[in-house]
Amino acid sequence: MEKCDYLIIGCGIIGLSIARRLHQLYPHERIILIDKEATVASHASSRNSGVLHAGFYYSADSLKAQLTVEGNHAMKDFCRQHHLKINECGKLVVAQSANELDLLDVLLRRGMQNGSNVRLIDEKEAARLEPNVRTHKKALYSPDTATIDPKEICQTLYESLSREGVVFRLKTAFIGQRDGRIETTTGPIEAKRIINCAGLYADKIARAFGFSKHYTIIPFKGLYLKYTKNKTDVKMHLYPVPNLKNPFLGVHFTKMVDGTIKIGPTAIPAFWRENYKGLGNFKLDEFLRITSLEAKLFFTNAFGFKDLAQEEMRKYNRAYFTGLAAKMVKQIDPQGFTEMTEPGIRAQLLDLRTHKLLQDFVIEADERSIHILNAVSPAFTCAFSFAQLVVQKYLPK
Repeated sequence: MEKCDYLIIGCGIIGLSIARRLHQLYPHERIILIDKEATVASHASSRNSGVLHAGFYYSADSLKAQLTVEGNHAMKDFCRQHHLKINECGKLVVAQSANELDLLDVLLRRGMQNGSNVRLIDEKEAARLEPNVRTHKKALYSPDTATIDPKEICQTLYESLSREGVVFRLKTAFIGQRDGRIETTTGPIEAKRIINCAGLYADKIARAFGFSKHYTIIPFKGLYLKYTKNKTDVKMHLYPVPNLKNPFLGVHFTKMVDGTIKIGPTAIPAFWRENYKGLGNFKLDEFLRITSLEAKLFFTNAFGFKDLAQEEMRKYNRAYFTGLAAKMVKQIDPQGFTEMTEPGIRAQLLDLRTHKLLQDFVIEADERSIHILNAVSPAFTCAFSFAQLVVQKYLPK
């Protein structure tokens, strides 16, 4: 039987970042990471938009507010130290009507409270930054918003941790726990501390330890359309004013790390946890449970789910999808959007008591196990600062 001081379940950006922080602090402790896939970061972490957020969306009392600004700087420093790609293009949040100007003020206040470098600018200054932008009187400018390559970062973390003696057991799925041992598909592991970073399956694994009693994951499918006509029609990230009542930011323009333009994402309710395309990864038990729950949310319109689902399903219509993005610019060629990028699934936690989506990070723990239940956007941006918080609060020596 393998033995270790720390066992991390899940090799996405959160699992990798916690392993990195543990190894920095306790270099002589044995750390093992397991993942059911053959490569690290096979799901949300590698299918991430790549945007490094600047921390102005979140209310000051949230973990997201505390961790995003620091996480943004830490991830940029990591990229520079390892000579990884980064596109520091900045972002504009644009208003499409007078009604949205007050919300820009809300975002400005939140940004200032959170220590984010943001300011309101007028249409003329917005046009100097982005000649193609269309905004109503004002826009919120965030120079610190950037883009990185998520796969490149996760692969770099994997390679550097492996060289330093951190152990990876890929193609190794969690089965359960028994008598203080973790049962996996490749054999048992005995660990002093267990950190569950399993993303889409974090709630199920947590229940094996007596946690996540009031929560479940609802999967949402994110699709992006790539603009292949050129890389010059949009110079920076362009976002609409978001609906602050839900955790989704609306269809926006993203400048990828290589300058490519894409629009998205959708937030389409998925029918099983890895419902990327067609019937791939179909699991009947997941399908029955998730569709039953989604039907209940739809008919009760809990947290506006019915309205959200109907709006998101319309985005399968490419003309409608591109039309949402086109409102933010003076001109764009709808025929230039020719490629769909790799779909992603957002693991969004639902509180079964209130039937509301949890907008902040959620962690449950005891002296033996820690469960990262809701590591949603901007989790990639926050990964290093989040890992530091987890280790400091839940894994102190």
